[in-house]
Amino acid sequence: MIREPALSPSARFRVNSVEGKEGRDEGGQVAQNRDAAINPDTRLEFQARQLLRRWGVVFPRLLNRESQAPPWRDLVRVYRRLEARGEVRGGRFVAGFSGEQYALPDAVQQLRAVRRAQPEHGTVTVSGADPLNLVGILTPGPRVPAVPGNRVVYRQGVPVSVTISGRETSLELPLQGQAG
Repeated sequence: MIREPALSPSARFRVNSVEGKEGRDEGGQVAQNRDAAINPDTRLEFQARQLLRRWGVVFPRLLNRESQAPPWRDLVRVYRRLEARGEVRGGRFVAGFSGEQYALPDAVQQLRAVRRAQPEHGTVTVSGADPLNLVGILTPGPRVPAVPGNRVVYRQGVPVSVTISGRETSLELPLQGQAG
């Protein structure tokens, strides 16, 4: 007879949840899966932190890129609490966007370094499926569909042309000081 190694109750819950079996949450109640055992506030804080790790700076307009983001009003509650604890910074970090913005301390330092750095004159091309494809979300104009064959060309952080379905289109450069 082969015996399974002894697991702690929390490890057993994780194993059972992954296998789709019933598990028990912290209070000993039967949960159908791992997500059912997570407190909604805990899930919201996890999502808020995940967005900060992904983007560095979070503000309402950026959430248009996220398909499963919670409402901004719920995230703001979490970000204000994290700011009060000193874990994130609140302020205006990205010019041209109104409303509250929250950033990780490291992201604030990186933004300052980029602002002080000399501009590079080369271009960067990214796939339409890349998360950096924020054309039409953070910049004026239509969105570039998140399809691998599509391309966006940036010069000094500004999109200058897009390729959609094999057709390249030059974008008008915004006037100095104007943002979407």
